[in-house]
Amino acid sequence: MAFVGFFQDGGAFMYIILVVLAIGLAIAIERFLYIVKTQSKTKKVWDQLVPMLKAEDYARAMKLTETVKTPLATMLNYGFARKHTNSPRQSIESAMEEGMMEVMPELEERTHYLATYANIATLLGLLGTIIGLIDAFTAVASADPAEKADLLSASISVAMNTTAFGLVAAIPLILIHSYLVTKTARLVDNIEMAAVKCLNLIAKD
Repeated sequence: MAFVGFFQDGGAFMYIILVVLAIGLAIAIERFLYIVKTQSKTKKVWDQLVPMLKAEDYARAMKLTETVKTPLATMLNYGFARKHTNSPRQSIESAMEEGMMEVMPELEERTHYLATYANIATLLGLLGTIIGLIDAFTAVASADPAEKADLLSASISVAMNTTAFGLVAAIPLILIHSYLVTKTARLVDNIEMAAVKCLNLIAKD
């Protein structure tokens, strides 16, 4: 109940900050689920590929990467296409780098919005407080002198609610953004490591 009163006293900006927080959390959940799912698929695809590559069964390996829709498969498929034409190691490596450049935007998509929404929540909180203070001083100017101190104190307290809620929204979004960036970087490292291992298996020269 205390939070409901705190929220209602903050005014219209509290609802705007709440919407920003909700959008940020929705993006965070979607990105987390995507990364976890992609990590699982990456491991599964790599476990299937290794025996094929060791057996030099490149036809089956290429068929697998063409069928499975994962960032790792997309990247390796570029390399397998060059291997199919008997291109040298450097050419295969360049093709895989091109594939990595293609999948990177998909891996990092929307994650950067979280930092933006955290900044927006903070700024909205400050803006709400400033507008609240302006309204408070305007109202106090025409009040009875004996009541000015009490009215001003109460108005300032209410105006500060938006700043507090803005920070309450921003801090989790910043932490989640940092966590997802780290998790994405780890996924990218795993994909790049798999690409190097694959390259060493298929390109002997």
